[in-house]
Amino acid sequence: MPVRQSREMRRCYGFEEVAIVPGDVTVNPEQTSIDLKLGNLTFPVPILAAAMDAVVDPRFAVAFSKLGGLAVLNLEGVQARYEKPADILAEIAQAPINQATPLLQRVYSQPIKEKLVGERIREIKRNGGVCAVSVTPASTKKLASVIVEAGADVLVVQSTVTTARHQSKSLKGLVFSELCQSVPIPVVVGNAVSHSAALELMKTGIAGLLVGIGPGATCTTRQVLGIGVPQVTATMDCAAARDEYFKKSGKYVAIITDGGILAGSDMCKAFVAGADAGMLGAILSQAY
Repeated sequence: MPVRQSREMRRCYGFEEVAIVPGDVTVNPEQTSIDLKLGNLTFPVPILAAAMDAVVDPRFAVAFSKLGGLAVLNLEGVQARYEKPADILAEIAQAPINQATPLLQRVYSQPIKEKLVGERIREIKRNGGVCAVSVTPASTKKLASVIVEAGADVLVVQSTVTTARHQSKSLKGLVFSELCQSVPIPVVVGNAVSHSAALELMKTGIAGLLVGIGPGATCTTRQVLGIGVPQVTATMDCAAARDEYFKKSGKYVAIITDGGILAGSDMCKAFVAGADAGMLGAILSQAY
């Protein structure tokens, strides 16, 4: 009687394990395009600044937008909890290491204020920036209308692991197909790492997909839960899903490699693996 195989493994690769083999033809840079497209928006610099309090505030979002990229403001961080978030960030930066954890717990225990959500978005728009904002699935239904009314350009719905199907005994959760139909702006979701999950998410109508679970400098998912796929393989698998979906539907969904990019070479490898853009967090926070 044959033994049924119930588990399979394959070799996967991260940035540090691969190199780019040069091709047989060189191309003048002026004849190339690295534009990132999300819905009707086009960004000449295919880089997103991560939705981290240590990276993006309204002032940074405007400056980054004017350089051609897209900064994502975290609407569940200090910007939407405090009237003067700069004071809070300064307090965190100056806190001794042994006091950092209780301080952060206190800081993020304050409620999110819808008034501040609208104010931050309008501040970015008023100063000439393209505004992208990030919320978790749990907050999306509550804040989506506020985000749209305030004039945001891109809505990013982000959680550790994102799928198109969610099983729960609680009240009806967030349905991405309904969200994409209800808001008039591009929706980017994440994070995913597999071909099948990416393909199902694309079928809901999203404009972009964040790829990466565990590789980021501030992410502990792999250490705590053991979940994730090395970024080169994850990007290749999700890019393959994008190409398959585009061939069948005619709609192109941007693949955004999110996490683990620590040098220019990593960004190049992400593009060769099939990414349309990269999301940077730690590398930008270190540049402040």
